[in-house]
Amino acid sequence: MAGHSQFKNIMYRKGAQDKKRAKVFTKIIRELTTAARTGLPDPNANPRLRAAVLAARQANMPKDTVERAIKRGAGGEGGEAYEEVRYEGYGPGGVAVIVEALTDNRNRTASEVRAAFTKAGGALGETNSVGFLFDHVGEIAYPAGVGSADEMLEAAIEAGASDVESDSDGHVVISAPDDFNAVRDALEKQFGPALSARLGWRPKTATPVDEETTQGLLKLLETLEDSDDVQNVYANFEAGEDVLERLSA
Repeated sequence: MAGHSQFKNIMYRKGAQDKKRAKVFTKIIRELTTAARTGLPDPNANPRLRAAVLAARQANMPKDTVERAIKRGAGGEGGEAYEEVRYEGYGPGGVAVIVEALTDNRNRTASEVRAAFTKAGGALGETNSVGFLFDHVGEIAYPAGVGSADEMLEAAIEAGASDVESDSDGHVVISAPDDFNAVRDALEKQFGPALSARLGWRPKTATPVDEETTQGLLKLLETLEDSDDVQNVYANFEAGEDVLERLSA
């Protein structure tokens, strides 16, 4: 269960999002509304809604804002019905990119996403054009201080996780999508709430990129994340930590 830790990359993306608080709130509200509309309005009985509430708590979203979004999704108030859409394509350097969106206008969102790829010198592809390069998994991140690598590994194995990556910055527990809720709940009982817990797309292999390509790629990812419709962006690139730190400064 060894491997290159994705903790720094996860926290880099989280840091980029934290700088845009209003955008983050918009995305979380959409997820809260959609999760409540497609399932029960009780987080304890709706895993997707529970994950959205956790994200809202991590973003310091006011409790009344969370409750209004859930109520709207559950039918207590009128509001837009958002549709889940996934886009796939290639960015600078041939890096594969997956974009997940919640939209009330597919044409608008597709146009925005296509324009972002084109401007970056990439190309939007068909559905499943790059999906085979990724695994759909659950990722649960904890800071290093909650326990040692051995303690996290033992707890994760017992909970049913498929992989654990630990380094000096933290732990990332990987699970199959069907096991995600059980693994998250078991780890939460032992270590408390996670830094992040979500289903996502994990690259099977990483494409090494130089600093110039990384700069263009990060610009593409940030352009995509600037869209209110876009919820998550994943890319199969590997850049040096010094490059990421320099470009994010």
